[in-house]
Amino acid sequence: MIRSPKALLSAAILAAGFVAAPAMAQTAATGQSPQSAQTAPAVQPTDAQLQSFIKVSKNISAVVQEYQPKVQAAPDDAAREQVIREADEKMVQLVRADGLSVEEFNGIGAAVEQNPQVRQRAMELAHQPGG
Repeated sequence: MIRSPKALLSAAILAAGFVAAPAMAQTAATGQSPQSAQTAPAVQPTDAQLQSFIKVSKNISAVVQEYQPKVQAAPDDAAREQVIREADEKMVQLVRADGLSVEEFNGIGAAVEQNPQVRQRAMELAHQPGG
C-alpha cells in the first residue's frame, strides 16, 4: 500500500500524544508503527502553529473516538478500509480548515514527538485558558 499524506496524518496525530483515544486501525491496516510512518521532517513551530496544531489535534481526537468503534465493527477488511478512508478525509478537512497543510501538521507533530522543548511548549500552550 502506498503511504498517503492521510495515513501519515493519522500516524502523526497518534504519535504526537495529544489524542487520548487508542490508535484506530490505521497503523495496523498498513502494518506500520506510527514511528515508521513518521517521515515528515521535524520543524521549529511558532506558538501560533503550535496552537493550531493543538486545536486541530483536539478536534481530531473526537473523530478518532467517533470512528474507532466503526473500524472495530466493520465486517471485513474492505469495510474497515472504507471507514478508515472516511475518517482520514474528515481529519484532513479539519487540518486544512485551520490553515495548516497535512505536511505542516505532520512536521509539527514530528517536532512535538522528537523535541522535548517543543513538546513542553505545546503542553504549556495546551493548558493555557482557551488553549
